[in-house]
Amino acid sequence: MSYKLENVNQVQNQKLMLNDSNLGGIALPRLLRKTESSHRANFFCDAPQAKQVSLVGDFNNWDPKATPMVRQADGRWTAGLELTHGYHEYLFLVDGKPTLDPNATGKTRNLRNETVSLLAVS
Repeated sequence: MSYKLENVNQVQNQKLMLNDSNLGGIALPRLLRKTESSHRANFFCDAPQAKQVSLVGDFNNWDPKATPMVRQADGRWTAGLELTHGYHEYLFLVDGKPTLDPNATGKTRNLRNETVSLLAVS
């Protein structure tokens, strides 16, 4: 009779996923629990005159440097992220100015009572 041995000292229920966050083509590692499912979310910002656009939200701790968007030939800015199921609050920073997404699932108020865009991921 044979038994399968498991190493209980290892972290279980985690897998390594690559997060393509448009940071100059660099893929960053991200740990996700097997019970969590991630979904690709693509963001588009129409700001043809902008010099810089970033995506900030609860998924990147509202860090303006975490997710810079990439300018497309037509003047639109894009970013793609793997997000977990649920609702996510976010904004575009267009040349440093907070800007709502007109294509968002909706709008809500964050903990500081500021209006932010809302995305439902399922």
